[in-house]
Amino acid sequence: MPQDTPVTLAAVIGAHGVTGEVRLKVFADDLKPFKSFNGGALTLKSLRPTPQGAIARFAEIADRNAAEALRGTELTVPRTALPPLADGEYYHADLIGLAAVSDAGEALGRVVLIENFGAGDVIEIERPDGKRFMVPMRPEAVPEWDAERLVVTADYATA
Repeated sequence: MPQDTPVTLAAVIGAHGVTGEVRLKVFADDLKPFKSFNGGALTLKSLRPTPQGAIARFAEIADRNAAEALRGTELTVPRTALPPLADGEYYHADLIGLAAVSDAGEALGRVVLIENFGAGDVIEIERPDGKRFMVPMRPEAVPEWDAERLVVTADYATA
């Protein structure tokens, strides 16, 4: 993924109160390190977590009508603004769209989705014929990946 590509960290799901606060569905562990979203269009003034996500106030949003108008807006930052990764870590945004190949070199398709049902990430790969299969993002199933491709062991590549 190019380093300047926008990465979605949250989405506005509605207004909160009458003073311009918004409710967020949060996709990141922590939004507090980020003060600006959407190329500087939104400046974070305050953020408080809730069991359903977070409540945020942006400098540019003054009332409930403006907050409601943001419903559905994705809050993005450039990929370069994300913290560096340790070995074996990845951002979902870096894997989406990668070519998937078997450890024998066979083209399997492309990564189209990453889910987590509680026991770890599961990668969904779409074959050229449109059929999809899922692979756990574990070393025995996905021994390696880089910016160009994701390698799936043969035992997991048959679906």
